[in-house]
Amino acid sequence: MPSPASERPTRPLPHRPAGHVELARYSSLGRLWALLGGAARAGRQVTLVRGDNPDLCRRRVSGYVLSGAGVFLDVPRTARHLEDAFAPHPALVALLAGDPDPLRAELNAHFELRVDFTLALTAARDLICRPELRFVPIVPGLSALPGDLPLEVRRLGRDELHLLVQRACGLA
Repeated sequence: MPSPASERPTRPLPHRPAGHVELARYSSLGRLWALLGGAARAGRQVTLVRGDNPDLCRRRVSGYVLSGAGVFLDVPRTARHLEDAFAPHPALVALLAGDPDPLRAELNAHFELRVDFTLALTAARDLICRPELRFVPIVPGLSALPGDLPLEVRRLGRDELHLLVQRACGLA
């Protein structure tokens, strides 16, 4: 017997909730089903959003990680965190001096970008997504970066986000 998360949803959301990004206009249930099915086949965890009925066209997809993702670092926001609590690490000193390359190299070596998202279809036939992107250590404690330093992910454009969603769903 299939789980409620694996059933094909048929009832679109009445409107686009706050925090969601439009991936495509004039989309269809078939496209949503293809993305959700691809995610399940690619080994991602596809679950119901808490409080949703199984027929509602919204699912949470988790379990996709991207290595070598230092390019996604939001340098200005991360540097602002250093002004409050500075830790003497060579990559952080270089960041404060205006050179983000050592920190990006550290991220590429010891961190990966975890990409979780909520994927939905609205009644206006918009395919929408709410991304949750964060840097996580590949092996906890291996990096010398302070554990309490927030590593901010830059804001992604719609096309970049759409490509990440397609990759997470095994379609790109």
